[in-house]
Amino acid sequence: MGLIDFFKGRVKPTGDQQASRFEMLNAYQPAFYTWSGEVYESQLVLESLDAHARHAIKLKPSFEGSAAERLKKTLVTGPNEWQSWADYVERCSNIYQSQNNLFISPILDEYGRVIGYWPLFPSKTDVRMKDGKAFLRFEFYGGKMMSMELSRIGIVRKHQFKDDFFGESNVKPLKDTLDMDAMTVQGIIEGIRAANSYQFMAELTQNLFPKDIKKQREEFDDLNFSPKAKGRGLLLFNGNLKNVKQIEPGKMPISSEQTKLIEENVMKFFGTNEDIMKNTADSAKLNAFFDGATEPFAIKLSDAMTRMTFSMAEQQRNNRIHWAANRLQYMSVGDKINMTKELGDRGMLMIDEVRELFNYPPLPDGAGQHAPIRGEFYMVDKGKDPEPTKEPEKKPEEQTEDGGNENE
Repeated sequence: MGLIDFFKGRVKPTGDQQASRFEMLNAYQPAFYTWSGEVYESQLVLESLDAHARHAIKLKPSFEGSAAERLKKTLVTGPNEWQSWADYVERCSNIYQSQNNLFISPILDEYGRVIGYWPLFPSKTDVRMKDGKAFLRFEFYGGKMMSMELSRIGIVRKHQFKDDFFGESNVKPLKDTLDMDAMTVQGIIEGIRAANSYQFMAELTQNLFPKDIKKQREEFDDLNFSPKAKGRGLLLFNGNLKNVKQIEPGKMPISSEQTKLIEENVMKFFGTNEDIMKNTADSAKLNAFFDGATEPFAIKLSDAMTRMTFSMAEQQRNNRIHWAANRLQYMSVGDKINMTKELGDRGMLMIDEVRELFNYPPLPDGAGQHAPIRGEFYMVDKGKDPEPTKEPEKKPEEQTEDGGNENE
């Protein structure tokens, strides 16, 4: 039984799943908490995370090894019955980038074998020990709790420093920047609201009690600004007021340099840039983003899913789940054409690989599973020089019975 069984109501949290029966593994109680402000509420953060997710869905899983063949057949369309592989890796990327910790729960069959995967988003997670085994305890929004053996959970993390199991939180590094971003947005809103409102100050011509002053103010508002006034555009003042002046709201200029600094801080923190976020990056920038962001995530995701799926013996027999993308897809169309011209006829690319660069399907019946090569190139065996081209031998001229040449 896995966490999915618990979520769907098949089992109740009893026995090993009761958190009260666990002991702490570390004295300082390691725990991962989500940020109460929810980084997704910031537009800048959301755009940065989306940039990572858009490129992460280009990754494709491959199942290598004899033990992985069963999974390969089971998980053709997706990791579970609710998600495609694109949905799965997008959610994994969003959780990983926003929380610095991604937890993947296995979906198990009746024999305890992995038959699927589900990315988790807990509000709090800690590690506990029971009977000499490490367990990962999850607390979800709404108070629901669950636990599972640590070895069965896939954990992908970054910014790991103080904690033995989890990456550091995004709260402190992002708090000041996002506070400035929030205040900037609020300043714009308040400036617009103030610019579209009327405020006046006036001097009373007689001394009044506080309740009478309040009454005067309310009567002025009702006469000029209430729905009854119907927007006549004419302000009326009675004889109790003098020196009436409109209060001009002060301008609240938003510094472009300050706004740019906030944007750059967020983009730098998440390893993106404006071109990546706006989909205007050229092939060089796309390749740099792939090398610095997408590929490291793919490596970590591959290792985590491999370790949670296969035993140590199966891993030693080269059973592995591998996430990878055809990085050549990040090239511009012109660069793809040039590379095809340079390498396509030298035996370095198969026909189907060239077609894949331009998003064409493979040729039917495996016709594209060979590499063309021009005649001036030779197939060289390891350690041997290519044999020179031999000219065809001429046939000896046949002689006639009298010893002469029949062609004479």
